[in-house]
Amino acid sequence: VQLQASGGGLVQAGGSLRLSCIVSARTFRSYVMGWFRQAPGKEREFVAAISQRGGAISYADSVKGRFTISRDNAKNTAYLQMNSLKPEDTAVYYCNALTTSWIDYWGQGTLVTVSS
Repeated sequence: VQLQASGGGLVQAGGSLRLSCIVSARTFRSYVMGWFRQAPGKEREFVAAISQRGGAISYADSVKGRFTISRDNAKNTAYLQMNSLKPEDTAVYYCNALTTSWIDYWGQGTLVTVSS
């Protein structure tokens, strides 16, 4: 299983970015998908997660109301729409796939930099 994250970049505070994570697995629709981030000098932290059919979604308190996680099972892709970005959102963002066997797969990360 391979995960390919993209969509990061440099954006001004208040701006928006949309991250994508393409998963090379025929069983994508059985995975819980999540996004995590790691800022310089800090531990990796949870951002958002979405269940297999999208019926259950959770967010970290720090991004609620600004970020939206979604998925398209026909395209094997998960998304993270990030609005009203803040400098403290600057981090490398990683997508994560959790299988029904409780195995984690991680993408390579995409860098998001928010300037003030």
